[in-house]
Amino acid sequence: MVAEKTIKTIVTYWLCPAEPARNHFAMLMRNLAEKFDAPFFEPHVTLYITDAAKENPSAVLEQVVKNRRSCHLSVRDLDHSDKFTKTVFVQFQPNEDLARLSSDLRHASTVRSDYQLNPHLSLIYKTMDRETKRDLVESIRLPFDEVRFDSVKAVISPVKIESRKDVDAWRVVAEESFTG
Repeated sequence: MVAEKTIKTIVTYWLCPAEPARNHFAMLMRNLAEKFDAPFFEPHVTLYITDAAKENPSAVLEQVVKNRRSCHLSVRDLDHSDKFTKTVFVQFQPNEDLARLSSDLRHASTVRSDYQLNPHLSLIYKTMDRETKRDLVESIRLPFDEVRFDSVKAVISPVKIESRKDVDAWRVVAEESFTG
């Protein structure tokens, strides 16, 4: 009998944009995914990541998000990187409310990780050459300088996100909306 391979999973807490930015990002991301045969995923900013083994995401979100007001982030710029999960992305300016939210998630979590908050919203996950990424960054125009975020989701995923298969394995397991 062959031992079953255990795949370690994580819980990723996502800050999700409110309308109209949510729809704008989703349409842009869907168009990019179709054009470049890349996975489609929901627009989000990662707030915190921890081991899924002993985490109760619903309880964590209820504790941290309850009675909290929506979060606003200022767009700093559009950029690209060599990292699969940051192929082309919107970089946001960090602020105290965001840092506090991430810190509160860390403290409410069963297992505390050393996750470093870097507020960005990826527009596409795809391995591509530098020139194509640069051209994409130069071609994208956002109709806003600030984005309001109105909910936080907990997503179970494999530890490493390196392919469409990894993205397709994501499962939203809890969600809480801000009070206003």
